[in-house]
Formats: sequence, structure tokens, C-alpha cells
Amino acid sequence: MSGRLDRPPPEDRYIRLPDSFGRRFTVFCDTEEEFDWSKPLARENRSTSHMAAMPAMQERFRRRGVVPVYLIDHPIATDRASAAMLREWLESGECSVGTQLHPWVNPPFEEEVIPFNSFTGNLPRPLQRAKLAVLTEAIEAAVGRRPTVYRAGRYGIGPDTAALLSEFGYDADVSVRALFDYRDGGGPDFSQVRPLPFRVGDGSLLELPLSAAYVGALRGSGARLYPAAARLPKGHGLLARTGLLSRVPLTPEDVPLPEALAAVRALMAEGVRWLSISFHSPSVEAGHTPFVRNAAELERFYAWWEGLFDFFESQGIGPATVEETIAAARAAS
Repeated sequence: MSGRLDRPPPEDRYIRLPDSFGRRFTVFCDTEEEFDWSKPLARENRSTSHMAAMPAMQERFRRRGVVPVYLIDHPIATDRASAAMLREWLESGECSVGTQLHPWVNPPFEEEVIPFNSFTGNLPRPLQRAKLAVLTEAIEAAVGRRPTVYRAGRYGIGPDTAALLSEFGYDADVSVRALFDYRDGGGPDFSQVRPLPFRVGDGSLLELPLSAAYVGALRGSGARLYPAAARLPKGHGLLARTGLLSRVPLTPEDVPLPEALAAVRALMAEGVRWLSISFHSPSVEAGHTPFVRNAAELERFYAWWEGLFDFFESQGIGPATVEETIAAARAAS
């Protein structure tokens, strides 16, 4: 019985949601400070000015009946304007609020700011615990409710993550990015994790992975071929250009809408009943992320969401709150 999140679970730990759950999706927003993605991380990067543009994004969700999950980190939780906005939406039932831990801007500051240490799971366990305690308490103070859903910044979970989350009363982790491998930067390997919820340890903690799918003529062999192609020069690019195999996460960031819809179709064909869509909060304003650099890209960003929601409606895929998903997964397990 696995009590760790940084390893693929045994097959019997995966959860198949029942037909009665329908086909549903949840939107997760990595709600965080602004920084230059092309430069080294720095503790000084704590600006949250883009949050002034978040009400426009929230209004789009509201019109579609979507209750997003804002996974907030320390700069957001300690910014008065951001906290007040999120608290209002939370109290009116228009959003959920969870935790996202960026260790380089989350006290206590005992580690050197280097890429390896940006994956929280690589830090000494006492330091991980101290940072999680500070952030959990800051979020509770900011929004008036203790968070129970967690995401590690940069998906950086480790051997101690599950035990620490259980200690702090978290119900679910949403850090696992199915099909992706971050070992080159010192992070975890999720390449063999399927995009299905699974139980961790005694089952009190659930994992709700980010959705991704292999698409293309060879998608049935994607779990074997895609990692192998990484060992060849431009192997992934060659497979994608020939239409043989692509790995597609469900995000508006650097994923064209037709590719995202192909991934949704592939997941539905495999019997997946719940989808996780994710984005970074600074993308709601031009100039903060490499995905939305100017007004034209911001317009495409918003159009992506409208196209996705239109497709979902046409296919009978409805929104689910993260709390509904956790309850369904617990009942199914």
C-alpha cells in the first residue's frame, strides 16, 4: 500500500468514478506572484498586480456555472486586496480556495534559492513542514477557511508530501501532472501515472492528477514510446509533426484549442469521467507569462476558454466543484 505521491500508484489504487457522476471537469488556477519565467527565481518577486484583472476571468467562469479552485501561494495570501477578493467569492460559493506552495517566496527562508530547491519535496522534511504550516495558516487567515486541497509549486512533491498533507488535514493533492517527467530539473517523474484519481496510503488522502492524454496514431503505445523518444534528438517534435504521437495537457497555455479537444476526446474514449483543467493566474493579464505576452495572445487565451466550454456543453460534460469530485471519489473507493 503506497503512502507516497512521487511514485506511480499500484493499479488497485486508481478510482473509477461511477456512471452516476456523469462526465465532469474542474478548473484549477495556480494563483501566484508575477515573475520573469526566463530568469532565475528570486525571493523579491512578490508582485500580484495582475489580480486586478482576475474579476473578468471570474465573470467568465460565473456565466458558465464553473466554480474554479484558486490555489494560492504566500504572496497572494498576504496581499490584502487579493485576499479580500477571494474571500468574497469563496463566501458566495463562486470559488474554492486551496494551497500552492512556492518555497522560494514562502517563509521560513532557510534554503538557498536554486532550481533543485524550488521543488518543495527536495527540502528537508522539517523545513517542508514549517513552510506548509506558515502557508496553511496564512490562507486560513486570509479567506476565513482552512484549505484542504494542495498543489506543490512546479509540481514538486516528494517522499514526505503525503504524510505532511495528512498531518495538516488536507483531503486531496492536485500536484501530480500525469504523463510528465521533471527529473531533468531535479523534480518528480509522473510519466507512468494515469490521469485518474487514486487513493494514497490509508485512503484518507486522495490524488486528483492534472489531465493529459496521448493523441495521434500511436497513442495506444504512448506510455512506452513517448519517454523513449526523449532519448532521440528532437524525438518528440518528430512524432508530433508526423501526427504519430503527441502529449497534450489540458491547459490554455501553449496548447491550441484543437489539440486540447483531441485530448478530451481521447480521455473520454478511455472512460475517464473527470477532467482537470489548469492555468496560471498571471496569464489573465498580458506580459506576465510566456503564454500571454501581448493583447492578441490574451484575446486567444480568452477565446480558448469559450471554445472549450462550448465543446463541453455540446458533449454533455458539466462543471464539478472540487468538493463534489472528492466526495464522489471517496464514495467510489
